This record gives sequence, structure tokens and C-alpha cells, in this order.
Amino acid sequence: MNESGEPARRPDAPGALLPLLGTDDAAVAFFAGVADLDATDPASHELEEGIQLASGARLEQFARAGSGDAFCFVGEGGEERPVVYVSLDGQAGPLALGLPELVRLCLVAPWWRDAPGRTAEELHTVANEYRDDLPDLDRRRDLAALALGIDPAELPSETTALARLVEIPRGPAAEACRVIGYEGDPLDPLFDAAHF
Repeated sequence: MNESGEPARRPDAPGALLPLLGTDDAAVAFFAGVADLDATDPASHELEEGIQLASGARLEQFARAGSGDAFCFVGEGGEERPVVYVSLDGQAGPLALGLPELVRLCLVAPWWRDAPGRTAEELHTVANEYRDDLPDLDRRRDLAALALGIDPAELPSETTALARLVEIPRGPAAEACRVIGYEGDPLDPLFDAAHF
């Protein structure tokens, strides 16, 4: 049961997460307000003209960051599709192999954008600064997780979630997630020099 007394949806049920990310108060408060992933008005999300996948497969924006950066699904299907982040700074890369994995990353490390190139000690400092700015972070995270039908005790550790950010761009999904700009040149990788 969630806070409103309704049965919580299972995050692995097809199509279960995205509608909640845009409508559930606790989920919106955390994802749009803390993790900078706004899925409240998907119809208004449009990629910059010419941004596409090198393979020619579908690149579908489903959320945006406050900066205008895009969270996109790769290919056809539902929430199980790989998720690519496309920044307005000309960088792009895969974040997760499906929306459930992205949701868990954002729940445990909403500051993931600050991770590339930092040592473990520096990451610890970034996480602590984030917590200092948001003293109720854990409470907000737990409320959002429960709203999405996720048991907070079953979330991965920050270390595990961040390790996936390094692993995914080096794995078999990397080529399918390669994004090119309007001139046909590949965008710079998000995590090319990441050292977690």
C-alpha cells in the first residue's frame, strides 16, 4: 500500500513507472525536485532537431532535466528499453538498461551527474554535500520509492548504481545507444573518463 492507501504498483509491471513519475506527488517531488528528472509533461519534450541514434532506431524523449537535457528511450518497446541521456552541451550516453534501473540510480544517487571523473573520496564528498543541502533526502527517497512500489530496503548501494554508469557504456548496449548530432557526428560520451 502506498501513502494514499492504494495498492502500490509493481515497478516491473509493463508501463507502471513512467505514468507515476509524472503524476504521483511523492514521485514528482523527488524525481523532478531532487533528481532533476521531470516526466510531468512528456508531450512537451522534444529533442533538438537532428539529434538521433547512429543506428537510425527510434530515440524517444520521455523526461527532461531543468537544464533542458533529455532522458530518452532507445528503440521500440516500453520501459524495458535502454535509457540515454542527451545533454545540451553535446554529450550523450546510456544511463540504464530500462526505466526501472534508471529509477533506482536516481533514488540512490540523485547527484549522478557530478560523478564522472571523481575518485571514491570525492564522490563521498559530493554525496555528503547533497545530503547537507537536502537533510530530508532519505525520507523523500523512501516516499518516492514506496509510491513506485519499490521497497527502499531493496535499493542498490550508491557504489553499485554508480558502477553501472561505467559498465553500461562499455557493454553490448553501447553501440545501440550511440547518439549523433545534426551533422552526423557522434556526440561526446557522458562517461568517457569516469573513474568511480
